[in-house]
Amino acid sequence: MKSALLFDFVVNKENNTIHIKREFNASLELVWLAWTTPELLDQWCAPNPYRTETKTMDFHEGGFWHYAIVSPEGNKHWSRYDYKKIEPQKSITELRTFSNESGTLNPEFLPTECSITFGEIPTSAGSKTLVTIVEKYGSPEMFERMATDSHKRGFSSHLKNLDRLLLMLKKKKDS
Repeated sequence: MKSALLFDFVVNKENNTIHIKREFNASLELVWLAWTTPELLDQWCAPNPYRTETKTMDFHEGGFWHYAIVSPEGNKHWSRYDYKKIEPQKSITELRTFSNESGTLNPEFLPTECSITFGEIPTSAGSKTLVTIVEKYGSPEMFERMATDSHKRGFSSHLKNLDRLLLMLKKKKDS
């Protein structure tokens, strides 16, 4: 019997934050790899039926990930995540904001500070990984846009894409 993986999505209106916890049936090493490799991010980091397209990624403190979420019709919505702090296989702190295709930040939107922590959960069948995400919105308007069931469903959708990718990577690694 398959057990359900933890998924918590908690909105804190007082602090303009969203706290997300998600468990993955994969090792910390594999989850970290999928979270920090552009070719792998492009395979999971968008809610269905959208896809992600990385333009550039420089994964180190002071670097950034510049990418587009691409609609089924081919429309691109550009974003940029600037990496403030990285502790390998432990945590990432980044500032997320909208940009244009050249990577210039959109001054109309304050960045969202996002802290992501990764923790390994030993099990009798190997290990699972718990990812905890805290999104602190700089703009009350953006917070209101994201503190919705629609965002929760979209986030859940792209994390299910990650589940499928991790299963494929595990099978490839074991063969």
